[in-house]
Amino acid sequence: MNAPQKTAPKTAAKTAGKPATKRAPAKSARRRSREAALQGLYQWLLTGEDIGAIEALGREQDGYAKLDVKHYDALLGGCVQEAADLDAILARHVDRKTTELSPIEHAILMIGAYELKHCLDIPYKVAINEAVELAKSFGGTDGHKYVNGVLDRAAGDLRPVEVQR
Repeated sequence: MNAPQKTAPKTAAKTAGKPATKRAPAKSARRRSREAALQGLYQWLLTGEDIGAIEALGREQDGYAKLDVKHYDALLGGCVQEAADLDAILARHVDRKTTELSPIEHAILMIGAYELKHCLDIPYKVAINEAVELAKSFGGTDGHKYVNGVLDRAAGDLRPVEVQR
């Protein structure tokens, strides 16, 4: 008669030979602000709804307390208020009218251009990278490459001294 074989615990067998999975780092308050502003701008671009109503809806969302509220307000309000100027900046670097861009990419580019223009405490490479990360999370396939190229060229216009360093 054969003796029962001892086996390793199931949990060890499942993970044997597999690399440990890393948890994604917690999102910063600024990143959360950009994501929330992106949602609001997307809604505004699609519906043309009053920005006050969109902002009020944003304040009711779960996670609002985790935002950098000042940055969120600046991005959402500033992008809407300066939409024509931001589109003019972007128009020099896009391959079609900004109104023909996907609303997500358009909103991401507006946020990136706004940060490049007004948020001088944020290095231009960080502003571009944050926009690229938004595009990876919310945009279409390879949209992040388009966002990167457009904002990299726009940075040359908006922050020429910083880009030349």
